[in-house]
Amino acid sequence: MIRQMLYFYTITIDMQVKIYVNEKPVWLTDKLNGELRELSENKSVLMYDDASAANVADLQKELAKDAFTAAIISGKSIAKLKQDLFAQFTVIEAAGGIVQNEKKDILFIYRREKWDLPKGKLDKGEDAETCATREIEEETGVKKLTLKRKAGETIHVYREKGKDILKISHWFYFTCSSKQELHPQIEEDITEVKWVPTQNIREPMENTYRNIRDIMSSFFDTP
Repeated sequence: MIRQMLYFYTITIDMQVKIYVNEKPVWLTDKLNGELRELSENKSVLMYDDASAANVADLQKELAKDAFTAAIISGKSIAKLKQDLFAQFTVIEAAGGIVQNEKKDILFIYRREKWDLPKGKLDKGEDAETCATREIEEETGVKKLTLKRKAGETIHVYREKGKDILKISHWFYFTCSSKQELHPQIEEDITEVKWVPTQNIREPMENTYRNIRDIMSSFFDTP
């Protein structure tokens, strides 16, 4: 399946939501300060005063051009900006995980020429924790996962069968033993699964999605 055109990824920090559109950052914010105020003065940064359908469509079109590197959507309420944005897409949920073994190595999958973390869509009636466990086991072959805590959320949007889909991905932190065989789920285009020592984390981070870099950075900065 080819996923087309637009990808949104978010990390919420204070009163901002950071989004990626085709790997370019977009912020939803209710207050311009610090970095965002400086960015707003850059001619390569698009500015919008709401998340209306017209503005989101224009943002998608303009960020496809090399001339623009980022965008800021400002408003009085972060909740209202997110509500308006979500209303324009079919919303689905997914879950996955950051998995470490007893050596503190991190489990990565290689899919469609990118390193990624294992994740997948929630089945009907399934909760996020159960989905994350199931998807990690199916995509990597690991068993006996121990759920530690939630690691965060990301959001991305893609086109599928003529529809724009907004996927909310819930991320969890798991541990498990390294003394088991890894089996990539080939039917899901996963060609490799491997444990990456933390000191070698630069390798997958240089060839992954910026939302994965964000969730990893956000998680490992927390106690």
